[in-house]
Amino acid sequence: MDQITKALVRSSLTPFESRTIIPGLLDFIHVQNAGVAFGILNESPMNHQLKALLTTALAGLALLGIGFYARQVHHHEKMARFGLSLILGGAIGNLIDRVRMGYVLDYVDVYWRGWHFWAFNVADASITIGAVLVFLDLLLVTRHASHPV
Repeated sequence: MDQITKALVRSSLTPFESRTIIPGLLDFIHVQNAGVAFGILNESPMNHQLKALLTTALAGLALLGIGFYARQVHHHEKMARFGLSLILGGAIGNLIDRVRMGYVLDYVDVYWRGWHFWAFNVADASITIGAVLVFLDLLLVTRHASHPV
């Protein structure tokens, strides 16, 4: 889904071009995020190739960490497993962009009056929803502690 929607945006909008979807609330915009989450490092004066290498390495390390955590989640912990699947899928979708182009394409622009949220994509939404599910699993699902001996 992520790569398909990004291909559609690339084919229909030039960089920084936007198209209103819901006036006063939602636009699609072609933004090239060479930084990390929320555009951090996007405006950094760092060499473009070095920044792409650094952000790709960080994304790869995050994937490894998520993979190691996923191995600790039991089969019956369905909410956590589903959340981790969303996180992994989203992280892979954005990593594909970083490896292929050196940046992540963000295109969903949500705003209200003078307030703008950071532009995001399907992968980012998957990561966010997955993180919420994992967090809820940690908070709400009862863990069976072993009985003291």
